[in-house]
Amino acid sequence: MRATLFLSLLASALAQTTPAGWKIVKDSKALCQIAVPPDWDPLPETTGAAVFHDVTNAIAVVTSQAGQAFKPLPETLQKLFGIRKDKLFENTARRIFYQDKISRNSEDPNAYSASVPGKGGTCSCHVVVLPSIPEETTKKIALSLGPVPE
Repeated sequence: MRATLFLSLLASALAQTTPAGWKIVKDSKALCQIAVPPDWDPLPETTGAAVFHDVTNAIAVVTSQAGQAFKPLPETLQKLFGIRKDKLFENTARRIFYQDKISRNSEDPNAYSASVPGKGGTCSCHVVVLPSIPEETTKKIALSLGPVPE
């Protein structure tokens, strides 16, 4: 009974990471994917990326690193990457999720990165947006990251 409950909760949680109507964007090896809002456009010449209007407004990129074992970021790498503790939203065996850049200027773009375990490696995404893009949308894109279902 516990296993059934756990699986139903897991399925529910996974279903919540891809909002209805959003487009799926897969990396070049079709191992990892993200979801982007319906008004975003996948780049035709590049697999694994989508933009909002054009690359100057917002871009989301998904990649896979085969053979790279997934593990939480150690504190030394957090410091090296300049990740502020209050912007490291998750750093667990399930997901790494943080805001890369804290803009001092309201015109500067914000960036979010996420990584999760993938099929035989690690799935990663990077989302860079202008402040006009809602933070909630940006976070939903990054949190939709996962391996392509079989």
